[in-house]
Amino acid sequence: MTARAKPSPAPPVDTGAVLRALAEVEDPELPIAITEMGLVHAVSVRGGAVRVELLPTFSGCPALEVIRDRVRRRVAALPGIQTVDVAFVFEPAWTVGRITEAGRARLREHGVSVPRAGLAEPATCPHCGSTNTVLENPFGPTLCRAIYYCRDCRNPVERFKPSSDEPLAQGR
Repeated sequence: MTARAKPSPAPPVDTGAVLRALAEVEDPELPIAITEMGLVHAVSVRGGAVRVELLPTFSGCPALEVIRDRVRRRVAALPGIQTVDVAFVFEPAWTVGRITEAGRARLREHGVSVPRAGLAEPATCPHCGSTNTVLENPFGPTLCRAIYYCRDCRNPVERFKPSSDEPLAQGR
């Protein structure tokens, strides 16, 4: 008769494992991971309990509950996790400066313009690279984006809206 080996307990989950899992969670409105968008503010792990704090891009974003659910499900799937608390925090405020370079590249590939230095700069067309753009409509496909028009390649351009204290760039 052979003795059966006891299954080894799941290794403890650390912050790095949670962050790697969060890198697999995409924003439901954009083809980009929430980590690339800079939504993850803080992660804390205590035994089998995880708390994830997220910064929403826009306080009225209708996708917040979808994001919360995706984060909760993905982190809960890690071995050894017993509880997952996902909270949205509003300080500090999310800004476009939190988007990673990889995130900026992915957004450009999908026609979304992200300002570099400030939102008063002209929108850069992700299709041709021109800054010869003009605000077409402050109401974009989501609450956090506006529509610009590129005068050079004649394509519409989605662009993140400024925070409430920064004016929309009107183009040239």
